[in-house]
Amino acid sequence: MKAVSARVTRGLQVGSYVKCTDNSGAQLLKIIAVKGYKGVRRRRASCGVGSLVVCSVKKGDPKLRKEVVLAVIVRQKKEYRRKNGLRVKFEDNAAVLVNEKLMPRASEIKGPVAKEAVERFSSIGKIASMVV
Repeated sequence: MKAVSARVTRGLQVGSYVKCTDNSGAQLLKIIAVKGYKGVRRRRASCGVGSLVVCSVKKGDPKLRKEVVLAVIVRQKKEYRRKNGLRVKFEDNAAVLVNEKLMPRASEIKGPVAKEAVERFSSIGKIASMVV
C-alpha cells in the first residue's frame, strides 16, 4: 500500500453505507472500521478515496450477506483536492471488495475509479473500466 499523492478529504465515516461497484455479488456495504486509522478518543473513524475499510454486506447475494469483508473506497461524493489544484468529486460513494492480500475479489469494476485508489492499489486499476 503506497501513499496517496492527493490531499483526500475524508468524506465517509464508520456507519456510512457505500455502493459495491464490482461484480462480486454484494450491492450495499456498511463501513464498520477503517484500517490504519489513528484518531482521538470518542471520535468516529473517517475515510476517503483510497482507504482500506472493513465492511458488512447489507444487500446482495445470499452467500455474501452479513459477511464481514475488506473493501477499498474508489469514489466519494465529498470533493477533494489534487496536487495540481484540480478538485474531484463523484456522483456516489462506492467501494470494491478485496481479499486479505489486497487483490480484488471480482473480475470487473463498473463505473469510474479515482486515480488515488489505483495509485495505492494497482491491482484495482487492472480491472477498472475507467480511471479518473
